[in-house]
Amino acid sequence: MAFDFISGQITAQKSQARYRQRVCVQSTESVGQHEGTLIHVDGKSYLNFSSNDYLGLNNHSEINKAMEEGAMRFGLCASASSLVTGFHYAHQALEDKVCQWLNKPRCLLFTSGFSANVALFHALGQEVGQNKAHFFLDKLSHASMIDGAFESKAKVKRFAHNNVEQLTHLLASSDSQNKLIASEGVFSMDGDQAELAELSKVAKTNDAWLYVDDAHSIGVIGEQGQGSASILSGDNQADITMATFGKAIATSGAFLACDENVHEYLINFARHYIYSTAISPALAWATIKSIDLIQQEQWRRDKIIELSALFIKLLDPSIEVIPTTSSIHAIIVGDEQKALNVSEQLKKQGLWLTAIRPPTVSIGSSRLRVTICSNHNQSDINHLARCLNKALCR
Repeated sequence: MAFDFISGQITAQKSQARYRQRVCVQSTESVGQHEGTLIHVDGKSYLNFSSNDYLGLNNHSEINKAMEEGAMRFGLCASASSLVTGFHYAHQALEDKVCQWLNKPRCLLFTSGFSANVALFHALGQEVGQNKAHFFLDKLSHASMIDGAFESKAKVKRFAHNNVEQLTHLLASSDSQNKLIASEGVFSMDGDQAELAELSKVAKTNDAWLYVDDAHSIGVIGEQGQGSASILSGDNQADITMATFGKAIATSGAFLACDENVHEYLINFARHYIYSTAISPALAWATIKSIDLIQQEQWRRDKIIELSALFIKLLDPSIEVIPTTSSIHAIIVGDEQKALNVSEQLKKQGLWLTAIRPPTVSIGSSRLRVTICSNHNQSDINHLARCLNKALCR
């Protein structure tokens, strides 16, 4: 029977407490003190601590208005790939906005962060003549980076998380003229930051490029939310930066920011860009407004810092939390089933906190991934910490 492995694989997932199911969120709601932090699932309301809407900008009236303006002016759909007739003034304006924001020469828009990452590694991983590219990825790099790298024609090595010494040894053993170091700015499941200054230094010493996936730091890190661009400045900037619009920026899509040569090369050789319909021009127009708000409203980033400090203060010291300066607080539980059980306990207390299990994280490190957003308040954090202490400290 064709593909008879499917049912067996699903059964195995269930037996290992790794089975995944979608839930349908009926709506998000702004109600009194819970401004934009409630979700409704199966007729019940939950305080959401699993959202990537770090700055609380989703459903912002000014962004929604810009979306409406964009739809009226450009239409909702691009109707073609960017290289046919799908590249609109809204796309150009958004690219210019990102370049100004991050101080990068050029920018290219993609439909998602996954497609941007895969496109980049595929395009740079081509084997030209006898010279094969070498990619060096942090062990905790996102699945899209790993897939893109290993599906390319490049030679791929992974170094232990934030282990610059090991990376240096791997680079020293490479004879390729085309070396690329890749890391996330803020790691999606741990919430800690890359050693960007050290990575930049090692890249320059070894004549390599530095590529940073800034999906979880854009908007949140820096005085104007520039992410890694606020840490690496001048000649020490990452050679190429990727970030998504669907998290702190609260719209959809992604971008690659780079120099002129890489920009032209990607337009000609990045298959995910060439053969995909461009992102909605209305969304692009709305994204410009979102970036404006991010640049102007530092209070959103200050609020995350304030509430995060309160959260750590209130948690029982016996609870293992990975140190972070981001919105992401990873509470390590260990066992898959225990993580699921705690998640269900919290739902009974009106808290939505998804259990993260292998293969998203390594075996034995299942966790609750708490995301603290600027539209949470002190009462929310008090309730969360109280419920976690009760569930994990019996």
